[in-house]
Amino acid sequence: MADKVYRYKVKPEIAFDDVNFKAFMQKKLGGGQAPNAFKLIKRSIDARAQKVMVNIEVAVFQNASEMPPLVYQSPEQQVENAERVIIIGAGPAGVFAALKCIEMGVKPIVLERGKDVQERRRDLASINKEHIVNPDSNYCFGEGGAGTYSDGKLYTRSKKRGDTTRILEILVTHGAAEDILVDTHPHIGTNKLPKVIASMREAILEKGGEIHFNTRVTDFKIDNNTWKGVVTATGDVHEGIGVILATGHSARDIFELLDRKKVLIEPKPFALGVRIEHPQQLIDKIQYHCDSRGAYLPAAPYAMATQTEYQKAVRGVFSFCMCPGGFIVPSATSQGEVVVNGMSPSKRDSKFANSGMVVSVESSDFEPYQKSGALAGMKFQAEVEKKACIAAGNTQKAPAQRLVDYVSKQHSNTLPECSYQPGLESVNLEEVLPKEISERLKIGFRFFGKKMKGYLTNEAVLVGVESRTSSPVSIPRNRETMEHLQVERLFPCGEGAGYAGGIMSAAIDGEKCAEMLVMKYAKKGQA
Repeated sequence: MADKVYRYKVKPEIAFDDVNFKAFMQKKLGGGQAPNAFKLIKRSIDARAQKVMVNIEVAVFQNASEMPPLVYQSPEQQVENAERVIIIGAGPAGVFAALKCIEMGVKPIVLERGKDVQERRRDLASINKEHIVNPDSNYCFGEGGAGTYSDGKLYTRSKKRGDTTRILEILVTHGAAEDILVDTHPHIGTNKLPKVIASMREAILEKGGEIHFNTRVTDFKIDNNTWKGVVTATGDVHEGIGVILATGHSARDIFELLDRKKVLIEPKPFALGVRIEHPQQLIDKIQYHCDSRGAYLPAAPYAMATQTEYQKAVRGVFSFCMCPGGFIVPSATSQGEVVVNGMSPSKRDSKFANSGMVVSVESSDFEPYQKSGALAGMKFQAEVEKKACIAAGNTQKAPAQRLVDYVSKQHSNTLPECSYQPGLESVNLEEVLPKEISERLKIGFRFFGKKMKGYLTNEAVLVGVESRTSSPVSIPRNRETMEHLQVERLFPCGEGAGYAGGIMSAAIDGEKCAEMLVMKYAKKGQA
């Protein structure tokens, strides 16, 4: 425990520079007083006033030897010959579930349809340069899931989900910067995440777990409403004491498989819209009230939301996965569709700022697809992605329009420079988006233009479509046991099942599912 915790409001050059911070604290504590040990434990930017300041909290100890280590300690036990849990998907939910299984003395068998992080890079390059989408290895599928090549945001709006500090400490243990333990809105960055994920893989293998890449699940063995095993594309059967289904929000073939097997699934609301990109310097100017943010302040983020009324129905319009200093990337999972998402490197030093700008979609909004039952939302989502692809020329080029042109229903004769590597095609986005989505976005953009002076500008470009905000399907489970309502030993997990919305919440959900499965079905878990 710290002897004291001090709170200060300081300039950015103190909060974000280690040398300046140490000099500041030595002065505050008395330069002649030694030995003092102090540690930055919280940091948040306050940009409300004209002069941007940073709130910090500092823990002070009597001496350096009293400074506490990380609470999380890597598990010691070997599980090579232990009972087996099958985990489908090596995204955050699956990887953290595997680590939790090892911690509880059970062997995880992770089945991942995609490739490891290193091999996956080649398929990402093929999408960007050659417009070729590998349906098993892309920005959504592969080791680390959709989060690996993303901004690496590590915060969740819900503090009730679980122990966020534990998740952050596990990431630090595997190579993430300790800053993520301090910042209010921590992130790792797309250039750093692959190494962290690879380290977690090595930890799983070292303790006796298994990870099988290029292994797509094609069938489930279910007998008398009890899960018995999974079958892969090569015909191999994997069995264990239970299965954690952590396939992510884009595994449409898994949703279709569950539907065919008459495993209970349900349609789920999600959100759909576009990704908007501004010059980062413009966003900095709006948020930080200055022409240049200087050498110490990070690229400025923003978050906006409003309610819109159209045809007597109220729906939310909101920013999603805002990536300061980032890039727009192609996130399709098959040919014939165009999907976009955002990512940022750790330094967030791109000259662009992008964010999803999406509209809430309720089950009543995809009534024409009701014949598809629980897959109605998925079919609606897929149809919009196909329209985007056709409109932009049936490649991975994305349909795009300048912001003011879109709001005023004008065609964009030219498009600004953009970070989206496959390229843009000038398209009136009204022709791609459902009318109710498009009209609500226009209402939202007008409102946001008033809220952030300078935001509504033709320097900004809209790139379509942002459609994979969350899963369009939920897989219902018991709230207490986390087991499927109908099929025993099946534990739906993470974003794909409808129980998470990002790296942190997916990781927490993965740990919880593993814990509940092991406690109920493993002999060691019952001991």
